[in-house]
Order: sequence, then C-alpha cells, then structure tokens
Amino acid sequence: MKLASLKSGRDGRLVVVSRDLHWCADASHIAPTLQAALDDWEHTAPKLELLATDLEHEAIPRERFHERDAAAPLPRAYQWADGSAYVNHVELVRKARGAEMPASFWTDPLMYQGASDNFLAPRDPIPLQDEAWGCDMEGEVCVVTGDVPMGATRDEALAAVRLVGLVNDVSLRNLIPAELAKGFGFLQSKPASTLSPVLVSPDELGSDWRDGKLHRPLLVELNGEPFGRADAGTDMTFDFGTLVAHVAKTRSLAAGSIVGSGTVSNKGVDGGPGKPVADGGLGYSCIAEIRMIETIQTGAARTPFLRHGDHVRIDMKDEAGHSIFGAIEQEVIPVPSSRA
Repeated sequence: MKLASLKSGRDGRLVVVSRDLHWCADASHIAPTLQAALDDWEHTAPKLELLATDLEHEAIPRERFHERDAAAPLPRAYQWADGSAYVNHVELVRKARGAEMPASFWTDPLMYQGASDNFLAPRDPIPLQDEAWGCDMEGEVCVVTGDVPMGATRDEALAAVRLVGLVNDVSLRNLIPAELAKGFGFLQSKPASTLSPVLVSPDELGSDWRDGKLHRPLLVELNGEPFGRADAGTDMTFDFGTLVAHVAKTRSLAAGSIVGSGTVSNKGVDGGPGKPVADGGLGYSCIAEIRMIETIQTGAARTPFLRHGDHVRIDMKDEAGHSIFGAIEQEVIPVPSSRA
C-alpha cells in the first residue's frame, strides 16, 4: 500500500494513495495521522490495506491526489538517523582531500543524528540564506520503522521496516568542515530535509525490495537536466537491516523513526569513479560527488553548489516507467537574514 499525509494542521491528514498516484482516500477514521497509524501498526495496517484495496477497485469515495497538496508523510518524526551506506561515496570524499579511509568504514556504518522536527513537504522550496554556505542536494532512500528493541539483530531490524520512501538530505557543505573539526558532528550544516510525497510498504515494491535494499535507479535532475541515475541496490555496502540495527545497538527506536541510506552512489564500470550522465555514466546523487571527482582528476572543482533559483527533482520509477513515491521537486529560494 501507499500512504501520504495531506496538508492539515502540523502533522497532516492520513490518506491511502492508489498505485498510480492518481487517487487517494481518507484514512482518518482508521488513524488521524501516519504517526498514529505507526503507533498501533498491528491493528491499523490490516485496515489500511483493505482501504487501499477498495480504492484500487473504486469501491469507496475517492479524490484526486495532487502531490503539491501533500505534506511530508511524517512532518514531524521522532527520529531521523542518516547513514552513509554507499562507501564508494565516502571513499571519494576522503580521496579528494588526500585522506586515507579507515578499513573499519567497510564494516561499521557511518551515521549521524539529524533534525526530525521539521521535514519539508515534497514541493516546499529549499530556503537558503547564504549561497556561500555551499547548499547541496543528496538523493537517498529511507525507511520508516516500527518499534525496534535495543540490541535488535539485523533480521529483527529489517522485519521492523514498515515503509520505504525517498529523501533529499539537504546539506550545507561549506559549513561541514568547521563543525566536524569541533568533534561533535553536524548541526548547522544539516538543515531540514525533504521527504517524498508517498511512502510505500515493502510488499508493494515486489522483487525490487530484496536483501534489505531497493533495487531501482534513483533519478536526480538539476535545472531540468539529468544529473544522476545511480541504482540504489548497487554498491550499497550496508543494507537497511544493518543500518537500523546499528542505530539500535545502544537504544531502542520508537515507531516512526526514519533511517536514511546516505547519498546513493555507484562506481564506474571500471570500478573507478562514475561519469556524468551526459558522458554516458550513471551520474551522481549529489553535487559534492562530481566536485570530488573533478578535484581528483583536474585538481579543482568546477561544478557550483546550488544557487538561488536552481531547481532539484528526485524521483524513482518502476519497470513500467511510473513514479513509485511521487517526485520531490524543489526550488532554492533566498531567505533574508534576521539581522538585515
């Protein structure tokens, strides 16, 4: 089934969405919000599945589903933990600055705790006060969990995955080095992220969801041009079961926790850095990666970070060419300084 939250109050109004994303049906009689549904998933999930079936059969009242009317499926989540499951991406970052990559990065996931109190809607603009901060998109896959006990195994963690979606993990690259140098991790360099219009249950994804990975290309566009076509199931060192279990090593996860994959990244066919889409490659899911490759190959980055007026689009399609989660479409807009 496919679930979304239409804009209403702070936490949205829960709806089930048709497979083709054209229609939706009110689900507030089952649970007023997606978080409420996740809190009581054992009882709400079967009812939501029946409602989704009735919607497909046109057996219940329905309304057109417009992605512009969708809030983030979870406008406020209890937890947002973002991993870096594509170690190829991490390796490029470190290589660009001449740093060796510890061997442990291939066995122990990198992860940070992000801001979860304000996820942007899929059509909300990206507010950027200062272009010098180096604003970047990061196209990722994410999962939403049920309750996960502390110390859960990889299989137990994977079984707790309730929904799958996409995320644009907005990053302010030029603020990152100084923050990491303090030894306390990201804060100002990681503003609000954006969720796809729809979250989808794993069973709805069929064979594309296997081994704790989503095996479909992530389609990233910048200003209307193809930027990335990397396959989310390829070169993913840590699957979602492993990522969720990593979070749960020393804490339990509450239902409604979101765990991200990190920037989807593929190696080139020769095992080296990938090529831009325009050059026949699979491209990139963030600007930082192409800048890293430019630095490695030419000694300097040429591609600029996002500027005011730039447009970002992140989507994923099934074998028939239909959008699975709906598209994240955002414009970068200026935000006046409060001190002006």
